[in-house]
Amino acid sequence: MFPVCRIEDLPVGESVRIQIDDTTPAIAVFHTEDGLYAVDDTCSHQDASLSEGWVEGCFVECPLHAARFDLRTGAPTCLPARRPVRTHEVGVLDGTVHVRPAVREGAVA
Repeated sequence: MFPVCRIEDLPVGESVRIQIDDTTPAIAVFHTEDGLYAVDDTCSHQDASLSEGWVEGCFVECPLHAARFDLRTGAPTCLPARRPVRTHEVGVLDGTVHVRPAVREGAVA
């Protein structure tokens, strides 16, 4: 798991974008009233950063064309997005938010 930030530095309703390395897509980490969630940062409709979107409950709305995604599953909930975004495991250890990136299809674990 990779450290993201201290939990107190990510208030409820906010998000942070992380880039682990050059081979892994950027990840957006969201702190909602329901908990912490992590998804690929790029909208599956067009190249827009979901970490810059609007969070409501367990959903994020893309700032570019208002596609909306369920942070729990990555599934799009309205058009124009048709494909889900990948979700990642997220947790808190000793007050620090950590993310475990999901293994990409075709990648060697």
